[in-house]
Amino acid sequence: MKKKKFDIVALGELLIDFTPTEKNEEDIIVFERNPGGAPANVLAMATKLGNTAAFIGKVGNDDFGIYLGKILKKCNIADTGLIYSKTEKTTLAFVHFDATGDRSFTFYRNPGADIMLSKTEIKKELIDQCAIFHFGSVSMTNEPSRSATVFAATYAQQKDKIVSFDPNYRAPLWDNSKTAKASILSVLPLVDILKISEEELFLLTEKEDLHLGSTSLAQYGPSIVLVTLGSKGAYFYTSTESGLIPTYNVTTIDTTGAGDAFFGAVLSQISKKSKSELKNISLAEWKTIVDFANAAGSLTTAKKGAIPALPTYEEIKTCQASCPKLISH
Repeated sequence: MKKKKFDIVALGELLIDFTPTEKNEEDIIVFERNPGGAPANVLAMATKLGNTAAFIGKVGNDDFGIYLGKILKKCNIADTGLIYSKTEKTTLAFVHFDATGDRSFTFYRNPGADIMLSKTEIKKELIDQCAIFHFGSVSMTNEPSRSATVFAATYAQQKDKIVSFDPNYRAPLWDNSKTAKASILSVLPLVDILKISEEELFLLTEKEDLHLGSTSLAQYGPSIVLVTLGSKGAYFYTSTESGLIPTYNVTTIDTTGAGDAFFGAVLSQISKKSKSELKNISLAEWKTIVDFANAAGSLTTAKKGAIPALPTYEEIKTCQASCPKLISH
């Protein structure tokens, strides 16, 4: 069998996160420029763990876009699928934090370069060369990137790739939650492994019970459902196995990118498996995979930003060996 050139290829948004860092002497909040975009974050975690990866997306041919292209290279992510738009600017997202460190976003994207990616701009050979194709729903909020995303995911499924999906629901980018729910559910038949947050589970299923909600989503197509639960850890569901794995107790200062780090760590561990092997992972191995991913996600919250905060393999193993677990009651 021909060796795949890339373990993971992701399509979607690559943008700037402006993250608040401090207040200056005039009590004005100072924002720091950080690379952002969930699909790119997922790839950055995987490449940090030794995987090969490529990105498909669009940024502006501006200072922000050029900076993001440099970040991909710095993260050892192939940028041959990155398009620089001469007509639209790079999307900007300003991050806001509440007292617990949870965040909300304000987006400047009317339109941003990321949503102007068209089907004809997708380099299908990148998908041909990968083991896992990964995407999210932020690129499904507007045309032409909505059609481009569905086209790429459909092509990946037809080519028998493992298809992974993290909706990464951002309410301000959708007309309404009903439209978002319909769009997200419509692509689940293409998906093998789905990662959602607890809030997204309820949005999509109107169920709070992890097992019932995951069962409901699995009926659309995914063989694996992962639900990230913040400080409560993560839940995994397959047709034969399920479980809740507690996460690690670290000092959280910024939750940006934690879910992406978690999913990047999961995909890193399954990237050498075939589709049939993926469906036959044992309960013990799933516990190992999710525990490792929990440590990756937890450590990412201990630093500011997403890509700059991603931990190394050694840091993850150290956390597993020495950090206490957070046990919810």
